[in-house]
Amino acid sequence: MKRTPSTTRSAGASDQPLGPAPVNTERLPARTAVAVFLAFALAYFLSALVRAVTATLSPILSEELALHAGDLGLLAGGYFLGFALTQLPLGTWLDRFGPRRVILAFLTVAVAGCAAFALATSFGGLLAARVLTGMGVSACLMAPLTGFRRWLPPSLQLRANSWMLMTGSLGMVAATLPVQWLLPQLGWRGLFWGLAVLIALSMLVLRLRVPAWQLPSASPAADAEEAPNAPMGYGEIARHPYFRQMVTIGFINYGGMIAIQTLWAGPWMVQVTGYTPAGAAQGLFGINLSMLTAFWLWGVFNPRLVRAGWSAERLIAWGMPLSLGVLGAIVALGGHAGWGFWAAFCMTSTFGALAQPAVGMALPAHVAGKALSAYNLVIFAGVFAMQWAIGLAADALVFLGDGGQRLRGAMGLFWLACVAGYVMFWLAWRRANRRPAR
Repeated sequence: MKRTPSTTRSAGASDQPLGPAPVNTERLPARTAVAVFLAFALAYFLSALVRAVTATLSPILSEELALHAGDLGLLAGGYFLGFALTQLPLGTWLDRFGPRRVILAFLTVAVAGCAAFALATSFGGLLAARVLTGMGVSACLMAPLTGFRRWLPPSLQLRANSWMLMTGSLGMVAATLPVQWLLPQLGWRGLFWGLAVLIALSMLVLRLRVPAWQLPSASPAADAEEAPNAPMGYGEIARHPYFRQMVTIGFINYGGMIAIQTLWAGPWMVQVTGYTPAGAAQGLFGINLSMLTAFWLWGVFNPRLVRAGWSAERLIAWGMPLSLGVLGAIVALGGHAGWGFWAAFCMTSTFGALAQPAVGMALPAHVAGKALSAYNLVIFAGVFAMQWAIGLAADALVFLGDGGQRLRGAMGLFWLACVAGYVMFWLAWRRANRRPAR
């Protein structure tokens, strides 16, 4: 496919500010854009709450169902498995049918998944319900990001993307202490019935507030390269140098951070640091509140950083080593590393979140759904792999002693994987810098 400087950038220009492709402009008026953002934010808030709630519920589920660490990792990872299974068809459907139609169809499945989880009586039933729920909410981030690619100007896309992630962090905050407070009144089954109702209500808001999709061909002003006669398949997207450069950061480093945030930080605080379940819920509250703050700050400062010449990959290259240092300190300190250390790890890992919108903006707007969903598949396949692998490693390292020491050893192996992921990204980034601009 022919490329111009306005469509994407050359591999040798990787340290230059990102220049988005010209698009079939369907810019929304400011008031409409705010309403659309809030409608999507409500759905994404609920999807993040559903995603993270297993960390808070892990002590209860482990006790009721006698789950081992590997079982718990598989149960939490089942959500991400369902999420990953839908990403490739999701991207195609988003580009073809638009965010509103796709997210409404998917959220119907999410409602069914929450109801199935509330009714489940065995580990197999819980796992199947988590997979179904993951499939159902898998459009809650990709739908707005695809819409923002055409509805908002480039500088506002960066801000809206970061603040959408901020609403996800708010959902994770709600999955900690508020869930802990509600459990005595509702129980975990009643909690999931309530989530099913709230997701159904969010569907009504989306139906009323989000505009219908217009195909690129409907506008005579559409750029020739954005027209449907220039298709781009997933194979071409996966081979794109910029996409490949970001793969290990998404799969290992950022995916691993989500695996920690949504599951393993809770067991670490209970088994290694000695927190009570209520204390662990308070720690998770602090971690997720810190993440909310981090994404809010990215929304404020990222457009300015890009204008100053700090591309996403440059920020990742200089910022991600901070997370490696914090994770290494956590492993070394063991029981002395409480929730504050995990908050620092998650916050410094948000440099990896810059990769996803950058991938979407580096590829043509008419394949934004495919590009974003393909990279989302990388991230959530990584979350599933890291969540399950940490649990399996903790079960396997029996020679280290009790469960806390085995979990600490598993985190040491995860740290080595994160170092390897960053090194592979850094080498690809340096190679791209050495290539002459085309």
